[in-house]
Amino acid sequence: MLDINRIRNNPEEVRRALLKRMDNVDFTELLEWDKQRRQLIASNDEKKAKRNKVSDEIPRLKKEGKDISGLLSEMKLLSDDIKKADDEIKELEKKINNFLSSLPNIPADDVEPGGKENNKVIRTWGEKPVFNFKPKNHVDLATDLGLVDYERGARIGGSGYWVYTGLGAVLEWALLNYFIEEHLKDGYIFMLPPHILTYKCGYTAGQFPKFVDDVFKVEASEPSEDMHFLLPTAETALINFHRDEILNEEDLPRKYFAYTPCYRKEAGSYRAEERGMIRGHQFNKVEMFQYTTPETSEKALEELVNKAERLVQGLGLHHRVTKLAAKDCSASMGKTFDIEVWIPSMNDYKEVSSASNAYDYQARRGNIRFRRSDTGKTEFVHTLNASGLATSRIIPAILEQFQQEDGSVVVPEVLRKWVGTDVIRKPEKKI
Repeated sequence: MLDINRIRNNPEEVRRALLKRMDNVDFTELLEWDKQRRQLIASNDEKKAKRNKVSDEIPRLKKEGKDISGLLSEMKLLSDDIKKADDEIKELEKKINNFLSSLPNIPADDVEPGGKENNKVIRTWGEKPVFNFKPKNHVDLATDLGLVDYERGARIGGSGYWVYTGLGAVLEWALLNYFIEEHLKDGYIFMLPPHILTYKCGYTAGQFPKFVDDVFKVEASEPSEDMHFLLPTAETALINFHRDEILNEEDLPRKYFAYTPCYRKEAGSYRAEERGMIRGHQFNKVEMFQYTTPETSEKALEELVNKAERLVQGLGLHHRVTKLAAKDCSASMGKTFDIEVWIPSMNDYKEVSSASNAYDYQARRGNIRFRRSDTGKTEFVHTLNASGLATSRIIPAILEQFQQEDGSVVVPEVLRKWVGTDVIRKPEKKI
């Protein structure tokens, strides 16, 4: 959520910044509501002070035998006015909060305006694989090698689901073990959060109310505090771990990571080339998350980008790092870098990690603060997240980039201790 004080003091500056990612921004109504609210509060505070003063005097006047009937009538009218004003203030606050909740984060100054067309490739790593034979796509490779059963997955869960089988399940788990091992080495704390979350979790993350229809609701109810949903990413849980808390400055940064399946509706039709595991309703992901002070969050973002990229490099996969333009960042994020792996059959790069800085946007929604050691004053923390990594596009990249002419696939060296073989070959018996 944006700071109303910042909008009030610099409306044109905030408007120009938001126009990087929005087609239209108008604060006229918001500022009028804010003005009315502050005027009502000031007026009501005076009335409450008067009521308190007279209330203190009434016992004395009554004891002195003076007639207080007129005073009591006056106080009754004053109390009615105060209640009416309190109700008006609450209604204005609701309008203001609804307006602020609908606004996305302010893009960082160095983020380009516009959409995908303005994304900028920062660097690439490795070389695109060159084959002296006709390469297969990952769907055919996974099917031929008995790694994934798409047909039975769709039969069980419907379109957008699959089943890892045999060495496919082992390879999937090997990736997760690799990611977890690396994060533990770096001192991140391992978390296993609930998969069913409350509405407030989605609100704090910045996904609700605007994107409430993108999640799988557990209860068939209207969006409310009683609604529960399946988490779309572990970020939605981790941002809420310190909700409504005040942390100590000396305890920052807090560095966490979590493994969860991710459940997403992915509304809309899939493109033909996004078959297989490129886009689905359920996939596995390890998520990194940090709580930091404002002055250290940019350094933390660099750390998260480097960590995610190092995981892909450890697998030996050709990839690139892209800085996203404002409209391509998710609504809660002020700056995002994507790590994208090369998928030969698609002749394109696909994102396997988004590393983002939300600055104080999520912290304001979740009331997450820290106390300065030298002054004792509280400030909102900055929150950051990055996939570390999602597996559903890593496996297609491994299969396609490391395939051999005989249809086998070379296993990345870092995974071999878990997979138990250097090369995955077609099984003698199908499941």
